[in-house]
Amino acid sequence: MATVIESAEAMFEWGRNLGALLHPGDVLVLTGPLGAGKTLLTQGIGAALGIKGITSPTFVISRIHQGVHPLVHVDAYRLTGDPAALFDDLDLESLIEKSIVVIEWGETFASRIADEYLNIVIDYGTVEDQRIITVTGVGMRWGEFNL
Repeated sequence: MATVIESAEAMFEWGRNLGALLHPGDVLVLTGPLGAGKTLLTQGIGAALGIKGITSPTFVISRIHQGVHPLVHVDAYRLTGDPAALFDDLDLESLIEKSIVVIEWGETFASRIADEYLNIVIDYGTVEDQRIITVTGVGMRWGEFNL
């Protein structure tokens, strides 16, 4: 399913709507070029959970935000060397059961921590600020998911 987002505000609101549907144990993978809106989408998800002040964890790799449900925000972009081993060192498996986990640049890592996840690809649209979001569910949790 593809959705056209026309502005930064609309991206935030789309994230807020998504966040209202999430439960602890949910894993989301955000993929897209630099500046596409992955962190803005995560800010919208956080807003639905009562969380403010979400910034990109690019240099710290992972942040845990407390809200209605904890939100674990991971940015795997800078994992170098043996990225799989470094990803495993984050020990996300111990956090998933009680948290919502959002992984930017995590398409190669999601299956290491969850059998079910929501894959969200953000691409640039044809005009400035426009984005195209494509959502693919992996596993039964996301089989009938619709936003």
